[in-house]
This record gives sequence, structure tokens and C-alpha cells, in this order.
Amino acid sequence: MKTCPHLVFFIFYFLFCISLTAAEPLRKTLTSVAHNVQTPNWNEKTEGGGFVRKQTLHGGKQEGVETITVNNGKLQVTVIPTRGMSIAEVFMADVHLGWHSPVKEIVHPKFINLQERGGLGWLEGFNEWMVRCGLEFAGHPGKDEFINNVGDKAEMDLTLHGKIGNIPASEVEIVIERDAPHRIRVRGRVDERMFYGPKLELWTEISTEPGSSGFRIEDTIASHSAFDQEFQIIYHANYGPPLLEEGARFVGAVKRVTPFNAHAAKGVQSFASYVGPTKGFIEQVYCIEPYADASDKTTIMLHNANATKAVTMTYSVAQLPFLTLWKNTNAEEEGYVTGLEPGTGYPYNRRIERKFGRVPKLKPGATRSFSIDFQILRDANAITKAKADIDKLRANRPTQTDTEPARLD
Repeated sequence: MKTCPHLVFFIFYFLFCISLTAAEPLRKTLTSVAHNVQTPNWNEKTEGGGFVRKQTLHGGKQEGVETITVNNGKLQVTVIPTRGMSIAEVFMADVHLGWHSPVKEIVHPKFINLQERGGLGWLEGFNEWMVRCGLEFAGHPGKDEFINNVGDKAEMDLTLHGKIGNIPASEVEIVIERDAPHRIRVRGRVDERMFYGPKLELWTEISTEPGSSGFRIEDTIASHSAFDQEFQIIYHANYGPPLLEEGARFVGAVKRVTPFNAHAAKGVQSFASYVGPTKGFIEQVYCIEPYADASDKTTIMLHNANATKAVTMTYSVAQLPFLTLWKNTNAEEEGYVTGLEPGTGYPYNRRIERKFGRVPKLKPGATRSFSIDFQILRDANAITKAKADIDKLRANRPTQTDTEPARLD
């Protein structure tokens, strides 16, 4: 019996269309200002026994806060759309990325007054593992100049680490790839806009693959101004136990390290090592320029005292040329924590960063992208290999250790 060639073509075309449809990723809009969408709770199972769960928190200062938890079957990440798409914490087996802040709830931005305590109000909600500092400005509070609405020079109060971490996302969606490797993506848009002020937009994506011990943050900042727009971003990633403990170490291919102030200068020779919780410890901050490979990539690592648990952060120094190491090894009740913070600059006030050329600008309609890959290590051999890879980055080049802070005048 003859087979009609047109029928064969139709069958193959039909199967091809089905395969295309099957390959389309799952997309779920959870929040959309544009379409007036708000999904308070949502669950979806993923490959490898994982899940994605959206929930709305209640009670105290967390009332109305939305979280998205991504479990890839091995690793679990909790994103906070309500707080600028910050990441609350990450778990994998006995490794926790995060810290025990005195702030115990995930605080809704409506309870935050950034002007409190001379511009330190940001700290009333500070307990995330990773929070972005920026976008119009980052760093320490203080005065800076700006051009006001009538074109005159005026003075403004900059608050600690900017506003983006206390702005709820306007658009949030989940994208789950149906084809291998079945990557799971949490995407969000956060707007920092003002009439006679910044017109900045952050699109962020936090993603992982089923069964992976790593995840990625990919961000794009866009300016919608008609004029050149200054911006700053620092990725304030914060670590407590079990990675932080007496004898824990920071590992990096350090080209230069400079103490932030005279107090930090006292400990600059031991900037890479940590003490246990120490009542009355005053924070020490170090400004680091890392070495990178031929593709501008560098890797830094924090590991526990016996080098059996670690996290690595890999990123481009072309995107994020400066690294801040924050040591706050105070009593546990006060917040025992260290920060590894890649950024476009250091956390000095913007007027100081501008003097040193560390405040980039976006031209009208321009964008700037950033990406950091995180990997959790729970094997001594893997940590030894990571150290060796970082040594290769250093390539026997020296570290310049400044014993005095930079002159700021």
C-alpha cells in the first residue's frame, strides 16, 4: 500500500510542532505591576525531587513579605522579592550561607526608615545572606552634592548602602526549563526612580540546576534617563557559622589590600584570618583589588577552620573590579558575621568614591550587566583544588599590603 507523501510530511510536521511545544519552558508570573497580578502562594515540583514555592509571611514586621524558595533537590535558596530580590539564606546539607543577625524577622520595607540614627536605618532590616547596595548610591552615610529641580547645586543626605534593598520588585516570574539541564530561574525587576532624580531599573535572575551545589546571580542595570546617570552596586554577601569560626580563612588572589581606616590598619597583616566571637570587637574593613585570569575572571573563597566546608564566588573583575572584606566578629548576640562584597567600588561615601573614579556612569538608555557564580564545597579535596586554582590565578605575583588607609582628602 502506497503512503501519501503529503500525509508523511504532515505527520512529521505535527511531531515537530509537538516537540517544540514540549521544549517550551514553564513560565509563571507571580507579580506584575503591568498586568495587576499578585500571587500570594504558589507551588511547583521540579526535576530531581525539588520544588519552587512562593509564600506570603505574616506577623510582626514581616507582615506581607513575599518569599520564593527554590529547592533543586540538593540545595535550597530563598529569594525575597519584597526586599529588592535579596536572598535570605541558602542551605545545602550541613552548610548554611547566611548569618544570625539580631534582626530576626524578614522586615517589610514599610517598617524601615533609612534616615534613622544618622542614616543607618538600613540596619533595621539587615539580616539577609546577600543584599545589593545601590543603585543611585552605596556605602557609608553622609553628605553629597546634587543638582536640584531648579538647576542649582544642593546638598543631600546619603543613607547607608542606598535604597534598592528596600524596594519591592514590580515584576517577578519563575522560568523552569523543560529540557535538560532543567535550569530553574527566579527573575525580577526592581525600579529605583524619582522625578528630578534617578531613573534606574534592575533586572535580576537567580538560577540553579537540579542536583547542583551551585547557583548564579545575573543582574542588568539600565538607565532610562535622558542624561548620564551615576550608579553604584555592591553585592553584600554575608557569612556566619558554620563557615565563619575561629581559624576560618578568606582565600583570594589578592593584588592589593588597603585598610579602610586606622582601626582596620591594626589588623591588616591578618586580614585573611578570623577569630571566634569576641565581645566588643569593632568592625574591620579591607579594600581589595584581586588578580584575574586572561578572561578577567577571579575566584574568592571562604572556608571553615579545618577546610571541610567552603563557598566560592567567581565573577568578572571587568564588571566588579573592587572587593570589600568586612569582618564583624563581635559576640554572637551582636551579629557574628563577615562580608565578601564584590562591587563597582568600595563602601566609602559616594563623594569620596567619586574622587577616586569609582562611581561609574550609564549613558542614556545604556545597560551594565553583572554575574556571580557561587559554589558550595563539602569535601576537603574539592577545597584543596579550589585553593590550587586560586593560586594559579595569583601566578606567584605579589600582594601589596598597605599598612595605612588611603588618604581621602
